[in-house]
Amino acid sequence: MAPPIPAFFCGQPLNESQLALIQQCVAHYAQLSREELAATVCEWMQWERPNGGLKTRECRDLLQQLQAKGLLTLPMLRAGRPRGLATAIPHTAQGEPCGPIHGELSEVQPVRLRRVEQPAERQQWRELVGRYHYLGDRTPYGASLRYLIETPHQQPGVLGCLQFSSPAWRMKARDTWIGWQDDTRKANLQRLINNSRFLILPWVRIPNLASHTLALAMRTVGQDWEQMYGIRPWLVETLVDIQRYQGHCYLAANWLDIGLTTLCVRLSVVLIKVDPLVKTNLHQV
Repeated sequence: MAPPIPAFFCGQPLNESQLALIQQCVAHYAQLSREELAATVCEWMQWERPNGGLKTRECRDLLQQLQAKGLLTLPMLRAGRPRGLATAIPHTAQGEPCGPIHGELSEVQPVRLRRVEQPAERQQWRELVGRYHYLGDRTPYGASLRYLIETPHQQPGVLGCLQFSSPAWRMKARDTWIGWQDDTRKANLQRLINNSRFLILPWVRIPNLASHTLALAMRTVGQDWEQMYGIRPWLVETLVDIQRYQGHCYLAANWLDIGLTTLCVRLSVVLIKVDPLVKTNLHQV
């Protein structure tokens, strides 16, 4: 029996016929860029998101895996930003600290989430997260949605930022809590999303704003994610660095603390589908 191919696409092992087709594509279309090759492979393999979009970013990572293992040779990288160089974070007037914003939650209501869609919104989100979130701004792996947290009662009106993105393929504490195995995780992982960034700007000091925003997000992100990617998520997870934060705002918003990861980061989850059988559904194929 042939040895297994040491490569995975979205958590699933690559088989020999898939590898042969990928090698054929790369050999026949060597004039294409790596991005174009990844899109072509996705079309050939029908690797699509539920909304019909191609999984180009994940496929590009797979092609690089295969090249690193000597299974194919990709075209040279084209001229552009040097590899390893972080994208510069813009510094504009809209990202400068303003005077302290204090008061009660009622004074900034209605708090709203504005989905980041336009170039100016993306730049503002990147600047705020890049300058004021300890993890900075990094393009998330897979699918993602970003929001600006706003109030109509302040100038400027942005109070913070949120990001939701594709979940980690394997997380022991989460997988044990759900009770699924590899096959059920493969079938249902798309029902999970990760709250990968949450920022209340450092000059905003409003009690209960963070937990209120999380509750608002749970009423918003499911529908938005389905509209964007064609599938309704049931569960949101997040990681809290316990060296920096205690995660009280998540607990106040009814998230569940389900333990520590192997990196000693606190893992919390929240069910966002109003159905007592969600956890049961997640571990069924």
